Amino acid sequence: MVQDVAEIHLDKQRIDLMAMTSTYAKVEPARSEIDALEGPAILEFGTPWCGHCSAAQPLLASALADQPLLTHIKIEDGKGRRLGRTFRVTLWPTLIFLRDGKEVARLVRPVNGTSIKEAVEEIG
Repeated sequence: MVQDVAEIHLDKQRIDLMAMTSTYAKVEPARSEIDALEGPAILEFGTPWCGHCSAAQPLLASALADQPLLTHIKIEDGKGRRLGRTFRVTLWPTLIFLRDGKEVARLVRPVNGTSIKEAVEEIG
């Protein structure tokens, strides 16, 4: 059941072809689904109540504005959330930049859009 919900979430991300996702998924996809992603993708780990996460949203929106084919998956992280642990997430937000399911770059608590744009270029 949980995996079905995660698959629907990932499929919706692909169908929408929107780079910026606005809400955190409460049900995380399986690591195998992330590893199987094709093309450029960003995993964003955080929570809706995190001040650092909220501060990063305009930076992300700006950096992703012209990236409609990039998959952006926001995952609500926290105690007992396994996916974040598999990526060794310890602070929020943590952005994992992937190409074909493999980590290429990582940003933790980004403070400017330039670093995000540079990481996007690496996976482009």
